[in-house]
Amino acid sequence: MRHVREIIHASIDVKSAMVADDGLLATIERVADTLTESLRGGGKALFCGNGGSAADAQHFAAELSGRFLFDRPPLPAEALHTNTSYLTAVANDYSYEEVYARAVRASGRPGDVLIALSTSGNAANVVRAAEVASENGLVVVGMTGQTGGALKTHCSYLIAVPSSVTAHIQEAHITIAHALSEIVEARLFGTGSAG
Repeated sequence: MRHVREIIHASIDVKSAMVADDGLLATIERVADTLTESLRGGGKALFCGNGGSAADAQHFAAELSGRFLFDRPPLPAEALHTNTSYLTAVANDYSYEEVYARAVRASGRPGDVLIALSTSGNAANVVRAAEVASENGLVVVGMTGQTGGALKTHCSYLIAVPSSVTAHIQEAHITIAHALSEIVEARLFGTGSAG
């Protein structure tokens, strides 16, 4: 039981550090503003990541395209890895580094938002997607661990969780995704049924 308590406390410590970081909270608020503005104006949210970050990207996209706290119209949000035929074809014909970059070229438009998740900030395909998105007029939001890695140089906004532990970074990313989903949903549709 002691070991379980320590693991949970370590996760809580990361979230406590986030709450104490006014700069980080202000960045999350600016991302909420940007997402709201893009979606209100007919833009869309695109997401990318690998492994657990791919799962988090898909989770975040589902909160927007489905619903979060209440029934309302769906929002255009897509995790770029969900078409496995596309993913494996591009990885085979080009390289795995290009899978998200090509998807951004195909689906991204100026004013859309790319949310790029990488706990290290150094996933080559995620960094490449951010680079292409930035070149093509998308707003790039990086969600990383404490250093930001190579991804930070291609971001309009960097949400760097104050941890170097992959599990705790991913736990924090989901908390941030839920906070952003709640704020965006409320701003676009109010706090009750969108009916």
